Amino acid sequence: MTDGTRENAALERLEGVVGGLGAVVVGFSGGADSALLAFTARRRLGREAAICVTAVSASLAHEELADCEKLAGEWDLDWRPVRTGEVDNEAYAVNAGDRCYYCKSELMSVLTPIAGETGATAVLGVNLDDLADHRPGQRAAAERGARFPLVEAGLTKADVRAVSRRLGLRTADKPAAACLASRVPYGTRVTFGVLEQVGAAEGALHRLGFDEVRVRHYGELARLEIPLNRLGAVLEQREAIVGAVQATGYSYVTLDLEGLRSGNLNSALPAGTEPTASPVRGRT
Repeated sequence: MTDGTRENAALERLEGVVGGLGAVVVGFSGGADSALLAFTARRRLGREAAICVTAVSASLAHEELADCEKLAGEWDLDWRPVRTGEVDNEAYAVNAGDRCYYCKSELMSVLTPIAGETGATAVLGVNLDDLADHRPGQRAAAERGARFPLVEAGLTKADVRAVSRRLGLRTADKPAAACLASRVPYGTRVTFGVLEQVGAAEGALHRLGFDEVRVRHYGELARLEIPLNRLGAVLEQREAIVGAVQATGYSYVTLDLEGLRSGNLNSALPAGTEPTASPVRGRT
């Protein structure tokens, strides 16, 4: 294909899926996936038919919420931050392997009424690659009528980033963030205090120049996951990093020599746990 042809074709497919829905309510976290979906919906359907909702809770880092608001202003989105209470749900807080199911159920409980007011469809920024991972939240969303336009249009994560670059979106290369609860090992209770501590530790590391980082929470111990090509920088800033993380309440700071692996806590799930690919309408 000629340069840009693949990206243009992917965008055309995505616009076709979104346009066919007529009106949408986008679950907008500000990451590359939901950002492309929100931008495309705003461009294809117009402001009034593309409502963007951000679920605000302790599991969303403060800086991510701030960026959602900033993007909404830059792109003239009809943006609505809505408080959610998944942490108050015991089934979520106990942090079993299906925690994400209850998180997305809570998200859908706020998206669905908004969608119902205007006859819109709730849509989420799930891409093809996500279907291969253990993400029970996708099943919860699909059960409640959500659609996944990126999947229906056949976009992988690489496609999302490539199309976003083609459109000039600053989210094209934004590091994946995921919810803060994903830093807590299964079986460890998720509390407001734990989420606040993890968020504070990661925020401190971001300010030290580490944009891609995970602080895995093990009680008094913080296990840092940094991309392998930045491990040298970690050692160079060892004292500053230890001080910054300990200032958030951790007693011990360790570095994972395997580097950053998104979703690696899923390896602790029982053997045989399957990916939670959801049935997606409109795709064969």
